[in-house]
Amino acid sequence: MAQSEETRDGDTTGLPFPKVREIGAGSPLSWISRGFSDLWSCPIPSLFYGFCFAAMGLLLTKVFEHAYEYTSAATSGFLLLGPFLAMGLYEISRRRELGQSCALAPTTTVWRRNAGNIGIFAVVLGVIFLVWARASLIVFALFYTNELPNLTGFLTQVLTFENIEFLLVYFGVGMVFATIVFALSIVSIPLMLDRNQDAISAMLASVNALLHNPGAMIVWAMLIVVLTLVGFLTFHLGLVVVMPILGHASWHAYRALVEPLDTPR
Repeated sequence: MAQSEETRDGDTTGLPFPKVREIGAGSPLSWISRGFSDLWSCPIPSLFYGFCFAAMGLLLTKVFEHAYEYTSAATSGFLLLGPFLAMGLYEISRRRELGQSCALAPTTTVWRRNAGNIGIFAVVLGVIFLVWARASLIVFALFYTNELPNLTGFLTQVLTFENIEFLLVYFGVGMVFATIVFALSIVSIPLMLDRNQDAISAMLASVNALLHNPGAMIVWAMLIVVLTLVGFLTFHLGLVVVMPILGHASWHAYRALVEPLDTPR
């Protein structure tokens, strides 16, 4: 753990390319368990971030209540930006590992540790979000044949498989964007926070983690989708608990997937 402390405030020059481990397909289950343990040990700061996720989702739903083609794009895009928004949760897990206080205040400014590279990563996710939002609107325009519903009506159509052609195209296109974000973000921000890694190397390491562990990453992606769906089906309220668990679990995914530095800098 001392390695992390000694590298996080240095520059990004001279850092070796992150080495990725090969892990078992069932490993993500232990990450969820550890994520729950972090939530249980640090409930106040963790739930603060959970409430932020839920509040943003509810706000989007309210603003675009009767224009759900915009709500779905904005809400889905909001989830695309999830790895960036969960930085505070990563920091809580990191501090707990080191035996430090998991108070809320230090986690809110953690982005300053490697602001330039985190900013580059945020821009990449932002561009993907904007493209996805536009693609979502196009899919609605071309394939949605019914009158545009509110949130309840849209969820009813999804759960009952009404307008199946639209659903297949919409979720197919969404899966492409989600896969891109997932591949780029598996360990990116934890790497940038923990050892001051540059953004390009961090994103390449994430892709490398996916390529070396396809079984485990499929399980991990399915867990993220299922738990997030639970959060949405409770009209975002479930996100209060789901998002902290996933955020903490993502930190433990990073610990499992990336070899620690051989020597401190």
